[in-house]
Amino acid sequence: MSEALPGRTYSGDALADTVTPVWPARVTAQLDGRVTSYVSELVTAPSGETLRREWLRHPGAVAVIAYDDQGRIAVVDQYRHPAGFTLIEPPAGLLDLAGEAALLAAQRELAEEVQLQAADWRVLVDTFTSPGSSQEAIRVFLARDLAPAPPPEGFVLEGEEKQMGVGWADLAETVDHIFAGRLQCPTLVAGVLALWAAVTGDRLDALRPADAPWTARQTKLDRDEATKKQPRSNQLRQSNLSTRA
Repeated sequence: MSEALPGRTYSGDALADTVTPVWPARVTAQLDGRVTSYVSELVTAPSGETLRREWLRHPGAVAVIAYDDQGRIAVVDQYRHPAGFTLIEPPAGLLDLAGEAALLAAQRELAEEVQLQAADWRVLVDTFTSPGSSQEAIRVFLARDLAPAPPPEGFVLEGEEKQMGVGWADLAETVDHIFAGRLQCPTLVAGVLALWAAVTGDRLDALRPADAPWTARQTKLDRDEATKKQPRSNQLRQSNLSTRA
């Protein structure tokens, strides 16, 4: 018999992320950009230790794995400047319109980026992209029963999207390329592997409804609202980058 490995067993209710009261913190610097804000804080841990933590405030985002009746998914190829890569990605976009529900944002992005609409919507997976340094949470939807759709009235491609390619990829081949390290977009990796698990495990009909509660999103909105009420005098140094090129 092999030696028991250390550590507790997580299962049932314990096998879940939990909303935790934010540790006391004081903002020491903030740089506000067009989409995100860089924040530097001194955080007081429960032990009393003071920690410096630097992170990004982010509006959140949605992504769509659009899956057709030929076993293909809709994809785009988009240049990502920080990474220095053109990535194969699912249609996706920011939750930067005040009051827009996640599902409506996903439907809008699907029409804008790949000119599709869907009759069947489910939640595939919810993720934090980099929770050690960013507030960004993403909900990845599954869209099925696809049909062509015109882009929303007034929509114009901007920035990197002007160079974006649009097309289709076979689901099984995409899974192979993920495991080969050829595809690295986090929303594509998470969404495709979640879809593959649902397809091969016969769980498509058990996926959450498109309007399922999204705790991470509500927690972010509540935290943002609490931040607005904090006195600005707590911030020792601030710059606004939103108007800079």
